[in-house]
Amino acid sequence: MAVRLFRDRRDAGRSLAGLLEHYSGDPAVIVLGLPRGGVPVAYEVAMALGAPLDIFLVRKLGVPGREEVAMGAIADGGVAVLNDDVIRGLDIPPEAIRRVAEHESRELLRREQAYREGRPSPELEGRTVILVDDGLATGASMRAAIGALRRHRPARLVVAVPAAPGVTCEELAGTVDEVVCATTPSPFVAVGESYWDFTQTTDEEVRDLLRAAARTSRVSADDGGLTEVALIRAEALPVEDGVPSDEALFALVGDAHFVLIGEASHGTHEFYAARAHMTRRLIEEKGFCAVAAEADWPDAYRVNRFVRGRSSDDAAAEEALRGFERFPTWMWRNTAVLDFVGWLREHNDRHRPDERAKAGFYGLDVYSLYRSIDEVISYLDHVDPQAAARARERYACFDHYRGEDDAQAWGFEAAFGAGETCEREVVEQLVDLRRHAVEYARQDGLLAEDDLFYAEQNARTVRDAATYYRMMFGGQVSSWNLRDRHMAETLDALADHLGQQRGGPAKIVVWEHNSHLGDARATEAASRGELNVGQLVREGHPGDCRLLGFTTHAGTVTAADDWGGPAERKAVRPALADSVEELFHEAAQKEFLIPFDRAPRVAEALRAAKLERAIGVIYRPETERQSHYFRVRMADQFDAVIHIDETRAVEPLERTPGWESGEVPETYPFAL
Repeated sequence: MAVRLFRDRRDAGRSLAGLLEHYSGDPAVIVLGLPRGGVPVAYEVAMALGAPLDIFLVRKLGVPGREEVAMGAIADGGVAVLNDDVIRGLDIPPEAIRRVAEHESRELLRREQAYREGRPSPELEGRTVILVDDGLATGASMRAAIGALRRHRPARLVVAVPAAPGVTCEELAGTVDEVVCATTPSPFVAVGESYWDFTQTTDEEVRDLLRAAARTSRVSADDGGLTEVALIRAEALPVEDGVPSDEALFALVGDAHFVLIGEASHGTHEFYAARAHMTRRLIEEKGFCAVAAEADWPDAYRVNRFVRGRSSDDAAAEEALRGFERFPTWMWRNTAVLDFVGWLREHNDRHRPDERAKAGFYGLDVYSLYRSIDEVISYLDHVDPQAAARARERYACFDHYRGEDDAQAWGFEAAFGAGETCEREVVEQLVDLRRHAVEYARQDGLLAEDDLFYAEQNARTVRDAATYYRMMFGGQVSSWNLRDRHMAETLDALADHLGQQRGGPAKIVVWEHNSHLGDARATEAASRGELNVGQLVREGHPGDCRLLGFTTHAGTVTAADDWGGPAERKAVRPALADSVEELFHEAAQKEFLIPFDRAPRVAEALRAAKLERAIGVIYRPETERQSHYFRVRMADQFDAVIHIDETRAVEPLERTPGWESGEVPETYPFAL
C-alpha cells in the first residue's frame, strides 16, 4: 500500500524542521543538503532553524548495465563506500568499479561548479553539521557522506531525513551523534512512496535555493505560522460550546448518510457534550435514526433497548448504562452520555408506537468475547433450545478461561499454541445461526428481526474477537486493522438492517476517537500499514459520508496512568510546537469550526504534515511526544474540525478518589 504523507520535498522539509527545533538559533549549526533531492528538504530546515544552507556532494556507484542497483557511493573528497555483498554477488571486477568511480568523480566536480557558482566550500570544523536528504533506502550514499564529513572534524554530526526504513536509521545511529527519521514506513518500498509529488529536482532548482539561502541571513520560523494564523482567523466559523449553528452543521452534513464525529481524547467533556448536541439536531431535523459508538455490542444494545422502550429491566438511563463494566467505564458511564441517553428515550417516547421512527444506540467494537457468547446462547434458549445446546457445546472451547482477564488469557495461550484456537467452532456457530435466520425472523415481526440481528452480530463478534485476542499478542498492526475492519463491517450491517426496516437508506451518526474516524491514509499510521474506520467508510461510501474531528490546546482530561487503572483527572499540557493544536491556539479564539470545503486556503495550509495529539484512555504527559502525537495532513484526514482551546475532564458517574483529588481551583481554566 502506497503511503504518501508529504506533498513534496519542501513540505517534508517543514515537517523535518519541527523535529530539529532544538537546534534553532544555534550559530554553530550549518545545514547541508545532498543534491539534488535533498536540497529542497534542507532549504526548509535551514530557513526554519535560521541556519546557513550549503550542499555536500555524493554520487551513487551504479552496477554497470544495471545502474539502478547501487554497489556503493562516492562523496566529496574522494571517500568511497562499497557494498561488498553486491560486488561479490554480481562478481564485479575491480576495473569496472574503478571506471564507474572515475566517471562519478567527474560528475561530482561538474555539479560542484554548477551549484556553487564560485562560492567557496563552507568551513565545517567545530560546527554542528545537519546532513539532510529526501529519504534513505540502503543508506549507502549517506554513509559515504558521513565518512567524508568526518575528515572535516565537525563538533557534532546529525543525519536528518523525512523517510527511511527503521533498520537503516538504527544502523546509522551508531555512526553519527544523532539520527532524525521523521517517518519509518513498514514495509519500506521506496523513498518516493512517501511523497505525492516526487518529481526529479533539477540543477536550476538547486541553484535557485542556494541563491535564496545566501540572500537570507535568517528567516523567522514564525513568519509562515502568522500567515496560517491569519487564514484561520479569516475562514473559521463560530461555534458555541463546540456546537456550530444549524446552518453550518447542516451545510457540512448535506445529504450524507454517515456522519462520523470524533474526539481527541476519551475523557473530555466538551467533545462528548458537543457531539451529543449535534447528534440531537441531526436526529430531529435530518432524519438520522441511529448512533453507532466505539462501544461493545452487547452493552450498547442494552442502552438501545432502553431508549426504544423495550427494556423490562432498566427503568432509567443510569441503569441502562450499567452494562458498561469493562475498563474504561467512564468512557460511556459519564454525565454527558447519561444526559443524551435520557433525551433519546424521551425523543422516542414521543414517536410511539411507530418503531421505525425511533432512533437507536449501538456498539461497534470487538472486545466482548464472553458477553457476546452469553447473548447468543440466551437468544437461542428462547427461539430454539436445540440450537442453544449446539452453541453451548461449540463455545465450551472458551470455558476454561472464564474469569478475570479471561479473553486475554485465552488469546495469549491460543496465540502461542498452548490452548485451543476455537476457530472452527465460532465459524460453525455463525453459519448455524444464519442458516436458521429466516425461520427465527418470522416469529414476531420487527421485534423478532431486531433480536435475530442482535444475536447474529454477537456471533460475528465472537468470531472476530477470538481472532483479535490471538492477534494482539502477535502484531499491533494486525489487531488494529482487524478491530477497525470489524467496526466498519458492523456499521455496514447496521445500515443494511435499519434500511430494510425503514424502507430506505438509514442515516447513522458514528461516535469514535479521532484516530479511528480520521482517514488513516492522511496520517503517519498508514506508513505502518494501518487502516481505520474513517478510511473504510470513505472507500465504501464515497461522497456519502462526512468526517468531523475535535482538537484542544490545554485543560484537563479523565484518563488513567495504565490500562485497567482508576480514572484520574489529569492536566493536559499545552500543545507542542509544529502541532495543529498549537497553530489553532495561536489564532487566539476560544473555539471555532473549519469546514475545509468552505475554507480552501486553510485547507491548503493543513495539507502540509503537522503533529496532531491523540489521548486515549491513558495519558502520560511525561512522554507526550512519543505517546500522544503523530503526523497528519489534517485537511485530508477530516472534512471539518472543531477546535476548543480550553477543555475540561468528562465527569464519570462513579467519581473515584483520584478523580476527586484532581479537582482544579475555582478560577479554572485561567489559573492552570
